[in-house]
This record gives sequence, C-alpha cells and structure tokens, in this order.
Amino acid sequence: MLTSLAIRNVVLIEALDLEFGVGLSVLTGETGAGKSILLDSLGLALGARADSGLVRNGEAQASVVATFEPPAADHRVTALLADNGIDMEPGEPLIIRRQVKADGGSRAFINDQACSAALLRDIGGSLVEIHGQHDDRGLLNARGHRAMLDSYGRCDAGAVATAYAAWRSAANALADARTMVENAARDRDYLTHAVEELRKFAPEPGEEATLAEERATMQKGARLSDDLSAVSDCLTGSDGGLAQLRQAARRLDRIAGEEPLLAMVLEALDRAVIEAGEAEDKLAEVAEALSFDPARLDAIETRLFDLRGLARKHQVQPDELAALRDDMATKLAAIEGGEEHIAKLEADVAKRAAAYRSAAQALSGERQLAAGRLDAGVAGELAPLKLDAARFRTVVAPLDEGQWSAQGMDRVEFEISTNPGAPFAPLAKIASGGELSRFILALKVALAERGGADTLIFDEIDRGVGGAVADAIGERLSRLAQSNQILVVTHSPQVAARGAGHMLIAKSSDGTVTRTGVHALSDDERREEIARMLSGAEITAEARAQAERLLERV
Repeated sequence: MLTSLAIRNVVLIEALDLEFGVGLSVLTGETGAGKSILLDSLGLALGARADSGLVRNGEAQASVVATFEPPAADHRVTALLADNGIDMEPGEPLIIRRQVKADGGSRAFINDQACSAALLRDIGGSLVEIHGQHDDRGLLNARGHRAMLDSYGRCDAGAVATAYAAWRSAANALADARTMVENAARDRDYLTHAVEELRKFAPEPGEEATLAEERATMQKGARLSDDLSAVSDCLTGSDGGLAQLRQAARRLDRIAGEEPLLAMVLEALDRAVIEAGEAEDKLAEVAEALSFDPARLDAIETRLFDLRGLARKHQVQPDELAALRDDMATKLAAIEGGEEHIAKLEADVAKRAAAYRSAAQALSGERQLAAGRLDAGVAGELAPLKLDAARFRTVVAPLDEGQWSAQGMDRVEFEISTNPGAPFAPLAKIASGGELSRFILALKVALAERGGADTLIFDEIDRGVGGAVADAIGERLSRLAQSNQILVVTHSPQVAARGAGHMLIAKSSDGTVTRTGVHALSDDERREEIARMLSGAEITAEARAQAERLLERV
C-alpha cells in the first residue's frame, strides 16, 4: 500500500508531501489544476520515462519519493529485490526515490540503493496499477491475462510446470543421444578401420621408449664391434698379450727357484695375468651386451617408425595409442547399441509428453470453467455502468505446440464488443477513455481478492457520465476498496462522496509564480467541495443540501 508521496520541483509543484490511508481516497479539483502532474509524478517513481520537461522551470532537478508498506515475505516485489541484490530488512518500508535533472539525466534508488529504471517498472507494476485513458499496462496487457484468470479461478499450474520440465528434460536427453549416434554413425567406416588397424598393431604404453633404447644400444654395438674384435685379438689371440704373459710366467716359474729375486718378478707377472684375464672376461661381457643382430635392428627400426607414424596419423602421442584404440572401440560399440538406447529415450519422451498433455488439458478445462464464471461476473457489472450494450468474453484458445510452456497450452485474452452486432476485439482496442475505465472497473470488481497490485489508481473513470451511472461507479469503487487501496481522480460528486479520504488539487498564483498544491479536506471543506462539484462556481444552498445527502447516504 502507498503510504506517502513527496514531490519536489515537478512542473507546477514546488514542494508537496502527501499521506494516503486504506480504502478509497478521492482527488478532485478544477480542470487544469494539475491532477495529471500528480499522476505523472507517481508514474516517475514507478519507472516511467524520465523527461527533463518535468523539472520545474529554473530548478536543477526534480525528485519524487514514494513510500510503501513493507511487502509480504512471499510478495513478488521481495523476490525481485533479492534477485537484483537490493537488501531489505523484514518489516522495513519500501522507499522508492527518482531524480530527474534539467539536462535530462536521471537516477533511481530503492531504500537508498541505486537501481535501474527497468527494475522500478517491474516493481511498480506489482505495487500499483494506474488505469487511465492511455494506460498500456495491467489489464490491458494481454500477456498478463492468463495469470489473472488462473488467480481468479484458483487454477493450479504447478502440475503442468512439473510435467513440462520433465518432458523437456527427456526431450533434451533424446536430442543429445541422437546427435551422438549420428556423429558416430558418420564415422563408422573410419572407426572400424582405425580400431582394426590399432588392434593388429597392438601398441603398448611405454613401447616407444623401450624400442628407442634398444635401437640405440644396437646402433652403438654396430659402431664399436670392430674395435672390440681388435682388442679381443690383442688379448686372447695366439700371439695376444695374455698368451705372451702366460708363456712368460711359465718360463719364469721354471727358473725362479734358482734366483730368489725372481720370485718378486713372478709375483708381479702373476698379477698381470690375473688382471688381463679379468679384462678378457669384462670385454666378453661388453661384447655380449653390445652384440646386435642386423635383422633384429631392422625389425626394431621398422616397428618404431610405424609406431610414430601411427601416432602422427591420429594426432596423439605414441603412448596414447592404446587408450585411443579403446576409446574408438567404445564409440563403435555405442553405434551398435545406440538405436536401442534411443528407442528407450523415445518411449520416455512420449510418456512424459502424454503426462504433460494430460495435465495441461485438465488445466485448460479449469480455465474454461473459470472464464465462464468471470464472464458472468463482468456481465453483471456492465449494465449499472451504462455498458449494457457491451459484451465481454474471456478467450481461452489452444496454442500451437511450439508455443506450449510451463503455463500450459492455452492463450488467454480478454475481449469485448461495445455494440450489438459488433465483432469482439481485444480490451485495449476500446476507443473511449471513459468506457475503457469503466470496463476496467467492472473487471477489477469481478477479479477482487484474486491477486494483482495492492494499490489501484483510476484517472477520471467517470468522465462523460453522471447520475445513476456515476453513483454505480462510486459504489463499485467503494466495494473494491474493501480489499485494495483505491485512489481515484474524479469530477463526479457521487464518486467523491464515497471516499474515506478526500484531497483537493488546486492551482494558485501570486502574479509571478504559479503553483499546484494538494490539501486534505476536513468534513466541512469536503461538503463545500462536493457542493461546488454539483453546482459550479456559485455554490447554492440546494447544492450544499444535496452534498449533505450524498455524504449521509454513504
């Protein structure tokens, strides 16, 4: 509920502070007094386009501050604030502030936290509905008609939303599986050939390093084989060093007994024979280690070159070939089992689609019943509002399958026919501003206590009517005010008399500066204002008596 509105330097308004209560509040005044400025100011706070023309002449900026009662915890506004990072303590009033500079710039704040004008529009649409001759939101926006009908008929779309989510999830899984199988099928021949090739080749992780090491060893042996043979001949040949040492040792052994000093020579010679023998053994071991078979070397080189060529072909490292083979084999197997998997997914999609259709059709039936009740309710309000020739209907029509959603498979729109025989058309197509406002009032009365904004503002809903029709408008506004805060700009004394609060909008001038002001009327002042509305510029005794009767009646 709107509790206060503070306006500074907006066109003719210099400074204005207004407070609003529950129920029906009426605003009256002479034509041109500035009622539209008041509504434009509120619209600015609710996210309307910031026009520098709203700034009072000679001032740097204009500002509007609108204060609302704290929204309920489950209110859409609370969710919007949270989604946009606006902090709000429980029980804290909602304060919207909008500033417009004379150079065209503007700023918006919610509880002193900067925000966008788009967020103000979203929040404003949930807090206040302004219905006037040029209103293009609220009931005139067909996109909201389905939600309004569901709220009115208490149609629960929860089961439909759940079924839709399950259906879409299954459909997405099917699409992904089909894409995978199609991609794999396109590569079937390639995969078959590649897997067979890799299976025959049988690469192993680490094989490249093993082959390269063995190849290097054999190549080294090839380079050193001649030298090793020559060294071996020098050591072990018939004329080799080891044979000569052994022969010398035998001769020395025969004569060592004749000369004691030769024992030392024989000892040294024996050590030489032993060392030479060890060298012979080591040389044999090295020769064995470096021995190579040309056929084996050729086979190793062929395998190594083929291994590396295969890795280049598949753009992987040689050690990754074994894993690549296994992965390709898995994909190939998926092609064989893919059709069976897809068949299962198709059955699941069909099952979930049927569940969605069933839930959505049930919801459509609920909407059709609710539409009939709403049409009857609105029809009962039209005649007293001098719209007895008009007809109203709620269209619940099927959507194309591509437009089905979590809200069901229906298009909902309010349509009217203003004259007998005239075709039905969307509610927004009504030409007459007063007629449009009365239609909206009839709808609002029928939709009472079924959600929507807490605060409703009607701008000159009684234009062009009087007497019994104006009285009927006032009675319905009063009835609607039992569940909503209603603000109405009116020229009708019958409507004004119904208000729980009454404000007078007036323009004043000191000859230099013109200002618009708003004054909350006392009981006596209210009687005088209603009398003025009845009689015009000169208030007669009869007008005062009639005003008294209107006030006493309500």
